[in-house]
Amino acid sequence: MENPAGEIEEFHFPQVRTLSMDAPWRWLRRGVDDLRAAPGASLFYGGVLAVMGFVLGHFAGQAAYELAFVTGFLLVGPFLAMGLYDISRRRENGERVALGATLMAGRSNAPAIGFYAVILALLMGVWIRVSLVVVALFFEGGMPSTRTLLRDIVASENGVVFLMVYLAAGFGFALLVYATSVVSLPMLLDRSSMDTLTAMITSFNALRLNFAPMMLWAVIIVVLMALGFATFYLGLIVALPVIGHATWHAYRETVEPG
Repeated sequence: MENPAGEIEEFHFPQVRTLSMDAPWRWLRRGVDDLRAAPGASLFYGGVLAVMGFVLGHFAGQAAYELAFVTGFLLVGPFLAMGLYDISRRRENGERVALGATLMAGRSNAPAIGFYAVILALLMGVWIRVSLVVVALFFEGGMPSTRTLLRDIVASENGVVFLMVYLAAGFGFALLVYATSVVSLPMLLDRSSMDTLTAMITSFNALRLNFAPMMLWAVIIVVLMALGFATFYLGLIVALPVIGHATWHAYRETVEPG
């Protein structure tokens, strides 16, 4: 990049702050505050995402596909929460929160956000294929119906091994997505000149330099999502907005202002 004098400016990655272990709980409280301040818009996104998760988990009719799509839904969750990041950003800037405006949140940096959405979609496609392969390796003829899924896994001789292999594979994909998205998408929304690769590297650095608090935040997200699924997706209506809002505050506290 050149300045008005014609000199080339040196590029610097966004600086990452050092976080304490109580940071994730602080983000969670702020996420709840945002939900309370803008319940209509927040719960709209929560409802839409909960319905999307339900549809993905039940349209296939086969447990193997349903399991793959439900877990894959978690991988693309950071992108789907874009409107929630915008609600928190508007509140932080003292702007009025209007649902219509948040629906077009990513247009200010559409190329970079769109490119990252493509990356997430590709990763989800790969994960679905990997998930089906793992199922096929342990269940001849395909996994049984959703209603008998847990029973058949427990009854199977290789049920415990299957769970361990499946969770290990899922953890690898989830860690990859988490490392590159924990602060990248809020940053792409916040900084219209930010490119996808720089945002992903910054996100990775945030995890690398703050591994313990960031992994605690990941555990909190998983627990909230699990509670949402355990309540027949109804809990996701509240859990997803809280996570989305909190993720914005995680970005703002982790990355130095541009």
